[in-house]
Amino acid sequence: MTDQWPSPLDLNVLLGAVEAAPPVAAAEVVGDALGEALGARDVSFLIADYSGRSLIRLSHVPRGMTTASSGRERGDIVALSGTPHGLALAEQEVQVVAEDGGARVFAPVTSRGEAVGVLELALDATPDEHAIAGVARAAHALAYVVIANRRFTDLYEWGQRSLPLSLEAEIQHRLLPSSYTLEAGQFTLAGWLEPAGDVGGDTFDFSLERDTLHLSMTDAMGHTLNAALLATVLVGALRNARRRGVELAEQASLAHHALASYAADDEFVTGQLVRVDLPTGIARIVNAGHPAPIRVRDGHAERVVLQSDPPFSASPSATYRVQELSLRAGDRLVFLTDGMLERNAAEVDAMSILTASRHLHPREAVQDLTRCVVQACGGTLRDDATILCIDWHGGAPRLRDATQGADRAT
Repeated sequence: MTDQWPSPLDLNVLLGAVEAAPPVAAAEVVGDALGEALGARDVSFLIADYSGRSLIRLSHVPRGMTTASSGRERGDIVALSGTPHGLALAEQEVQVVAEDGGARVFAPVTSRGEAVGVLELALDATPDEHAIAGVARAAHALAYVVIANRRFTDLYEWGQRSLPLSLEAEIQHRLLPSSYTLEAGQFTLAGWLEPAGDVGGDTFDFSLERDTLHLSMTDAMGHTLNAALLATVLVGALRNARRRGVELAEQASLAHHALASYAADDEFVTGQLVRVDLPTGIARIVNAGHPAPIRVRDGHAERVVLQSDPPFSASPSATYRVQELSLRAGDRLVFLTDGMLERNAAEVDAMSILTASRHLHPREAVQDLTRCVVQACGGTLRDDATILCIDWHGGAPRLRDATQGADRAT
């Protein structure tokens, strides 16, 4: 351990420097400031890619020196499984690995559970607790820097793309929430979409109000561009109705009629709309021809029995019932599309896997089931596979520890 480290990083100065820099240089500003404050030999930011299984070290390459496969902002690929990078994200703690008389430090770059990436530093000495805490604070600040600045540039998109996206996948990706994870006092949720080779039109969405959590999952019939367009109309209609403040049944009805006015007679979209009343823990659900959700309670997974109404746009005279489900503290509720349950994925025992992974953070649990489905399909999905998982902690509104991602009563 060293007796004294350089002066701690001043976050006010850091954020001022970030604001003065162009959006494309924001991550480098944080890295340079941290390197100077701690005397680091090397500082790099690795962004989580779209596969959910790897990190990409952002490494700018001057124009004219790239190949068709490398891209200008992509360095080496680092797996999450079995690496200190992955451990930092999974445990939401800084990892320190001894290296040649010094140390290499890996800090999770996260915001409310969203795994943005990892900050990696090479130091000439083993850092003390003060230095580690400074790295953790800088990594947390970097998460907000990336989230704020990715609105203005494709830099981070370039880094995240392991493979080029098709037009259909591009449309589908824009229908998803900007973050796939949300940690809050009364709940934690995470979603994931594993696209098929021919995009199948799956989506998930969520939004938080003061006393209500809104969730949705949809699955458009067919594949490729038409499925993406059906999903676009329905998701747009659902968001428009939600933001108008209408009740759940009316949201479903408005979205149904909007889609029916666009879709052909034989085109439809299945889905589930959910609103969780945070004070009471009552989930109100509309089920439009979609697979039943799975609840993990007291260590066991079971299917939730719901009555099924017609898919959106399937029947001109369709009406949608609101069904209630009471949540208990400790419940896990999982919503799936049929890509997780049918065809080759039918070989996967989702109930057993969800039971075995009940101790994992929802972010890790959705990845665990997705990996099993992809393996069962030989690495090539014939239909999109989508999952949305919510852990209900219950109780009164509370704060959360942003560093650890843990809940704590106030």
